[in-house]
Amino acid sequence: MNRLFVASGIFHPEPGGPATYLHEALPALQALGWEVRVLTFGAGGGDYPYPVTRVPRGALPLRYGRYAAQAWPHLRWAEVVYAHTIDLPLVTRWRARPDLPRVLKVVGDVAWERAIRKGWVAPGTDIDTFQTMRASRTVEAARRARCAQAQAMTRIITPSDYLRRMVIGWGVDPDRVQVIYNALPPYSGAPLTQAEARAQLGLAARPTLLTAARLQPWKGVDHLITALGHVPDVRLLVAGEGDDLPRLRALATPLGERVQFLGHLPREALYVYMQAADYFVLYSGYEGLAHTLLESLRVGTPLIASARGGNVEVVQHDVNGLLVPYADVSALVEALHTAFAAGQRERLARRTHDGMERFTFEHMIHATDAALRQALRG
Repeated sequence: MNRLFVASGIFHPEPGGPATYLHEALPALQALGWEVRVLTFGAGGGDYPYPVTRVPRGALPLRYGRYAAQAWPHLRWAEVVYAHTIDLPLVTRWRARPDLPRVLKVVGDVAWERAIRKGWVAPGTDIDTFQTMRASRTVEAARRARCAQAQAMTRIITPSDYLRRMVIGWGVDPDRVQVIYNALPPYSGAPLTQAEARAQLGLAARPTLLTAARLQPWKGVDHLITALGHVPDVRLLVAGEGDDLPRLRALATPLGERVQFLGHLPREALYVYMQAADYFVLYSGYEGLAHTLLESLRVGTPLIASARGGNVEVVQHDVNGLLVPYADVSALVEALHTAFAAGQRERLARRTHDGMERFTFEHMIHATDAALRQALRG
């Protein structure tokens, strides 16, 4: 068996795309002959068919030092490293062993996220504008570091063509950047009608939107709440936690019980809410390729999404959902009125499986296995 060291910043049961992806994909890679070890930040536990080492979060220098120390024996053991974010403290061992193949999955721009989070750029700074805008020396240094780390990788996997173009813009050889769409195994739960899902959750019958995300400014939940003020009777359910939650709660106060914050939901509970909703909404300023869009289509619930990033590679406008310009609250209001016109939801729901053959779990696993083995062969 080939030895695969998976380095990540988050892992199951934490929420987030990389955690979902790894939890689903690693057993399938094991079945194809990979011996897996995982290193991640965070606490918690679980029963996994491979060893998982967790480094507690804390003060930045301390947690990075602990991560680097834990990574050392894994890097000595590994034949291939599969990293799931830039900036993990692995570089020391890579310099000592430059022949170690390293594959990186890029699901976003960590330099942009850090600049937003730390206030180095304005909160509404667009990720595409960020790539080339004039900025402070601090931002320039973060962008250079991200580019240098990406350029040092043997191969890079992106979950959308949108992200592939971005990574090539970081100076990475296009031949080393490969699109492998995110995908999920077939839904194993018992399918519910909308009425059954609402009864299970105790939700009264009324027009319902659901969104689920890490609550950060670029997720656009504030625009969705603002638009809701112009669309009577519609209820919005918000699943997730994050730094933006207090501001969103304050913004939603005038709408009363029409906006409900659900907190973090386990995946199975989220699937029930998806089946209870009329639409799943992801009105974000940036997405690589969101698992939640695929999850909603998988259970038969149509989408309303911003026409940004990888969203346009999943949502077929007026087929399985509606695409809306970002950030345009008036366009969002118009889209919500369209979504709840008579017969519209039923028409879109009938076609939620159209085009899903691009997102098969089997293809994702075999393509990932091939990319890792190509890196191993050099």
